[in-house]
Amino acid sequence: MKKTALGILALSGLALTLIPPVLVFTGSLSNQAQKTFMAIGMLLWFAIAPFWIKRAQ
Repeated sequence: MKKTALGILALSGLALTLIPPVLVFTGSLSNQAQKTFMAIGMLLWFAIAPFWIKRAQ
């Protein structure tokens, strides 16, 4: 259960880092919103992913 929750959070952070540039390219998202989403995604990914990967081993 804990491993699954960590995985969901880590992948959500990764998605928040990868999806916003595509939305800006299509005109669906402003540049400032992109920066905000990507910053949140980066912090979430780097905070959670090491624990998720460590547990996966």
